[in-house]
Amino acid sequence: MTEKTFDMVVIGTGPGGEGASMQATKLGRSVAVVERYTQLGGGCTHWGTIPSKALRFAIFQATQFFHNKMFRDSAVTSMPDFPTLRRSAGSVIEKQVDMRNSFYERNDVPVLFGEAVFVDPNTVEVRDEYGGKRRLHASSFIIATGSRPFRPADIDFSHPLICDSDTILSLNHTPKSITIYGAGVIGCEYASMFRNLGVKVNLINTRDKLLEFLDDEIIDALSYHLRERGCLIRHNETYSRVQPEDDGVILHLKSGKQIKTDILFWAAGRTGNTENMGLETLNIAVDKRGYIQTNQDFQTSVPHIYAVGDVVGIPSLASAAYVQGRYAAHHVINGSCERAMVQDIPTGIYTSPEISSLGKTERQLTAEGIPYEVGHSMFKSLARAQITGQTTGMLKILFHRETLQLLGIHCFGASASEIIHIGQAIMSQPGENNTLMYFVNSTFNYPTMAEAYRVAALNGLNRLF
Repeated sequence: MTEKTFDMVVIGTGPGGEGASMQATKLGRSVAVVERYTQLGGGCTHWGTIPSKALRFAIFQATQFFHNKMFRDSAVTSMPDFPTLRRSAGSVIEKQVDMRNSFYERNDVPVLFGEAVFVDPNTVEVRDEYGGKRRLHASSFIIATGSRPFRPADIDFSHPLICDSDTILSLNHTPKSITIYGAGVIGCEYASMFRNLGVKVNLINTRDKLLEFLDDEIIDALSYHLRERGCLIRHNETYSRVQPEDDGVILHLKSGKQIKTDILFWAAGRTGNTENMGLETLNIAVDKRGYIQTNQDFQTSVPHIYAVGDVVGIPSLASAAYVQGRYAAHHVINGSCERAMVQDIPTGIYTSPEISSLGKTERQLTAEGIPYEVGHSMFKSLARAQITGQTTGMLKILFHRETLQLLGIHCFGASASEIIHIGQAIMSQPGENNTLMYFVNSTFNYPTMAEAYRVAALNGLNRLF
């Protein structure tokens, strides 16, 4: 058995692992990376963020074409099927993998493919698919193994008509109807995509509203537009059993309802990838969903072993995982790190239209007794939105009534996940630089979607007088 020693071993090559390993090697440490999949990039690259967003864009392009009056006489008479649209992501994934391979090669970071198992607090054994074993010794470790869909034991996920977010992209046809159980971020995103394909969508929510962590006005807008598109949303429902048939799947709900559709897409919860890693032998705390418990610096109960990304739970964002990885590497090497790196991370939700949010919601500000005001910009009034035909949506700025300090920014509509970063840059400024007046006094290119900030800021100021 071969054995090697490094300063740090990183387990996982998704965003969290990549951020950690690249940061540590840039700071002059020797780093080795372990990846159990056959290629680099983790779930984000292969069956999560990248393929689903590529699919979303392919669907957007197709629907734009078929709804454009200029092409009504085109020889193309039907929408591409699901597998055809899905294949559009193939080239993107290939480019992403090649790019990530180059990162590790350029920085002389060896990648070992196989399962990592802790033998002791300073040693992992990498077990490959051929039975080979190699041991890596290090003074510190960063676990970035990600998460996977939660699968209840009473549901047969081997049935071809029952899918989750790891398997839905392998669907070999466009179904006529689909039930999505779970109305979190993944459930809402896929509800939008399938409805845009003309599929009848039943969205089953176990709670009383969609995406409760968002501002109420954004939640209402999302609910309205999903229903307007034809999605049937059922709130406060819980499944009792799932009955697969040859021609579809029947979802039995505890309320007595039975919903039969061509496909059942299970989107209720995630599980941390922590099994069979030997964590229990080190007394590293893992909760019932497999998430590793850490302190604010991402240290586990064994201080030199860190965990970052989806394996620690919320916010479960690729962007958050990457900066958490960088933060952990800094903390390992320097003993501290700037907290701003892992605070005020914007949320990006790729429904149709998309959503992005940063800072406090109206609900939170009201509960905290903070005197705030609201500035709105409706996209239907923006010249750029009128030109592109994407007039659905708004930008909403929450600010302190007295100091004009920015407290929250919430956007629903085209380019929301891009627009949010303008507000993020200003919110992160110290003192008096973080106020509504930046948007009031700045000149924005015209016509642009960014102009929404000026419109919303002036709208908010008008509410004060």
